[in-house]
Amino acid sequence: MIFSLGHRAVSAGYRLAAFESIGSTNAEAMSRARDGERGPMWFVTSEQTAGRGRRHRRWIAPRGNLASSILEVIEVSPAVAATLGFAAGLALEAALQKVSIEASLRSAGSDHMKFSLKWPNDVLAGRQKLAGILLEAEAVTADQLAVVVGIGTNVIAAPECTPTPATSLAALGVHIGAEELFACLSDAWAEFRGIWDDGRGFTEIRRLWLERAAGLGEKVAILTNGSAVEGIFDTIDEAGCLIVRTADGKRVPISAGDVHFGSAASAGAA
Repeated sequence: MIFSLGHRAVSAGYRLAAFESIGSTNAEAMSRARDGERGPMWFVTSEQTAGRGRRHRRWIAPRGNLASSILEVIEVSPAVAATLGFAAGLALEAALQKVSIEASLRSAGSDHMKFSLKWPNDVLAGRQKLAGILLEAEAVTADQLAVVVGIGTNVIAAPECTPTPATSLAALGVHIGAEELFACLSDAWAEFRGIWDDGRGFTEIRRLWLERAAGLGEKVAILTNGSAVEGIFDTIDEAGCLIVRTADGKRVPISAGDVHFGSAASAGAA
């Protein structure tokens, strides 16, 4: 198979640049934006050699995994652009549900995997990380941002010794190719990008995201700026911040950090 856009994505005007192998789909997308590309355009490969995740962590996609980035040039503020990451999580979760159901039907199985969304940018299978999302934005005109959303999914292999234990679709018994997943993802992106609507639809995106949120209502520890905030994962607010309800009843907004389920002690050991 070769990479191709889904029918909905084609109808919505998306374009595609596919690579046999590339250093980073995010870097390629942003480079194109600096050179005048205005998208919307996907950049995709099944082998990424110099990718990165949040906090400059390496994100390498061995051949057979899916590394994909979508470039959108839009007239929104950086704060609004940041909420597009939640739409990306919903799109990937929907695509994963679709391919897992189809794979189950092909193998005459009756069950399919359940996936959840971990704030701010992971997709989990159980409590294991299956995919990560990295959003980057850069001004390309006085009023336009080039927004690149990178989505890396463990299709055939997962990294070891990660802060959150990782898994792959293959390890979960979902045997599909990166190309099949990408076609579903491109269609799901067109759907949820439309709902997000340059931030105007974030209220609905937030509602849908919370329905799929991992750890909602449970004890969490968020490591941020060298310290830990502990409490109950209460919700996310209209800016996308995670709201922690602490033991003394305060509701603390967290704009960035690493979320661990359970206590700060277990988080520090991760």
